[in-house]
Amino acid sequence: MEFLGSVTCEENIKDRYMIQSHGYAAAAAKEALAPFSFERRDPGPSDVAIDIQYCGVCHSDIHQARDEWGVAVFPMVPGHEIVGRVTKVGSSVTNFKEGDLVGVGCMVDSCRVCENCKDGEEQFCSQGATFTYASPDKKTGGYTFGGYSSSIVVDQDFVLRVSPKLELAAVAPLLCAGITTYSPMRHSKIGPGQKVGVIGLGGLGHMALKFARSFGAHVVQFTTSENKKADALRLGAHEVVISKDEEAMKAQAGTFDFIIDTVSAKHDLNQLTPLLKREGKLVMVGLPEEKLPLAIGNLIFGRRSIAGSLIGGIRETQEMLDYCAEHDIVSDIELIPIDKINQAFDRTVKADVKYRFVIDMATLTK
Repeated sequence: MEFLGSVTCEENIKDRYMIQSHGYAAAAAKEALAPFSFERRDPGPSDVAIDIQYCGVCHSDIHQARDEWGVAVFPMVPGHEIVGRVTKVGSSVTNFKEGDLVGVGCMVDSCRVCENCKDGEEQFCSQGATFTYASPDKKTGGYTFGGYSSSIVVDQDFVLRVSPKLELAAVAPLLCAGITTYSPMRHSKIGPGQKVGVIGLGGLGHMALKFARSFGAHVVQFTTSENKKADALRLGAHEVVISKDEEAMKAQAGTFDFIIDTVSAKHDLNQLTPLLKREGKLVMVGLPEEKLPLAIGNLIFGRRSIAGSLIGGIRETQEMLDYCAEHDIVSDIELIPIDKINQAFDRTVKADVKYRFVIDMATLTK
């Protein structure tokens, strides 16, 4: 298969692909991302065509492109934190028009008819949501390609409106890092009078910190890095605890209503559960590659719980974007040209970014 050029895998040879697109893709798990040309479908009646201006770099892009979860398909164009402008709409589109600022997050379709979809929780679609990249595409019979590219075509029901009041590049990570942390806190009704812990200060963690503070909670940032303390306070933490300090950790025991764990690397959950009050909740939004041992007694003695959360539905994601526009919340980003994407992947793994890389698609050459 020729990598630089048109897609030649059998699943993606379809007459319906009409829009020429360019981007960066991984040809295989052990290969660096490289320039890649392919075609998008021509917009159908309910579709919106978008010129991509910025795309965030999520750690899950790295997991997928390097096949660290064992579910990757290649060639793969990653990217699910997409913002841009509408260039064309289908004949039945009523929510958007050419020139609108829009976003696309982690999903581009779902069955629409299962209980979860009807409840506005498309991410839990019983038939499987169509994710923005490396996902079976019911509309083409191939696989989806993501936002490290010049354009994308998405059904209007999975396109989100973006406020012009916010810095567009810094909005991009809200489409994943933002909703991933906003959703579990909203579901747990976090607000004034509650104490919230944030585990990890990275792409997800810094958004969790901003939201928890905005919701009125008393926020404690946990980090292994002493040099992140000043940043955590700047971003809104009331307190910062260095989790390697055993005495500092013991001093926090039994005081938290809610803890959000954003760490994707191996770490000790049994250090965290004793921090919860009676009936406190620890929510996992990071996804480590390795299994994490758990001492069940820490949950039983205190009626504590551990839960997981996966992004949010389209309705809730729009709610989050509107909330951010109202409260002037965006991500802290480092803007990069697309030809620096492989270095950005390596730096993300080393936690060498404050706090999310965003690709400037104006740097993409055809």
